[in-house]
Amino acid sequence: MRAGVSTACLFPQHTEEAFYDLALGGIECAELFINADSDVTRPRVHTLQTLMDRFGITIPSVHPFACPIESMMLFGSYDRRVDDMIAYYKRTFAVMQQLGARIFVFHGNESRFAVDTALYCERFARLAAVGREFGITVAQENVARCQSGKLAFLTEMRRILGDDVHFVLDVKQAVRAGESPTQMLRTLGSSVVHIHISDHSEKGDCLLLGAGNFRIRSFLELLHSVSPESAVILELYRSNYRGISDLVGSYRMLSHIISGIERAADAPPPADDRLL
Repeated sequence: MRAGVSTACLFPQHTEEAFYDLALGGIECAELFINADSDVTRPRVHTLQTLMDRFGITIPSVHPFACPIESMMLFGSYDRRVDDMIAYYKRTFAVMQQLGARIFVFHGNESRFAVDTALYCERFARLAAVGREFGITVAQENVARCQSGKLAFLTEMRRILGDDVHFVLDVKQAVRAGESPTQMLRTLGSSVVHIHISDHSEKGDCLLLGAGNFRIRSFLELLHSVSPESAVILELYRSNYRGISDLVGSYRMLSHIISGIERAADAPPPADDRLL
């Protein structure tokens, strides 16, 4: 497992500047939130690659800003819009390929425009198949305002699509939807390939790690047992922390917990006194 931070935490700072500030803070893994098409022009992608080489920071995942139009473009009844949206996301997949990112974070259809689950899965499968051509995993995120917000829907997606569906588990979105993040992880198991993490309590549903009462270590121990290659990305809104030092502090806490879990997993079993 890898700890990381999303550039979305620093919105509305320009994407490459946010990436630079995270790298300067010693963060070694960052999810890239694309806020505009101009964020991924050739010169700006080159800037990101230069920063990756300079600081040794990696990008495991990309989150597109076009999520709000996916309902109309991918899940509507006009077939040319579906074709256009898939062609549009192809360009994102090509940028991801350049940057070495492998997980594409997908929101999907909003609940107010709900479609039949079979149709939803057919459209998702089309996009996921194109992603695979680029070596990209299109991963469905649980989002409270979307059809994907409830565990029952995600479970049905997995039943229909089998090994062709993967998930991003967002802790705060699970809480907002009235779901248990731990139960979601336990049920979806190895289909979960990426995590958006934050803490929560009666003070709020999107807090710095350690500021709430979420049992972070036990959640990550379960993640390590079912999907140990996942990146665990801190994703907060700008109002949920004071400055970048807060993000760095949560990142270090997360890295420390993950290191401890992995050391424990690699440790030899205790000797059996009866054999001595």
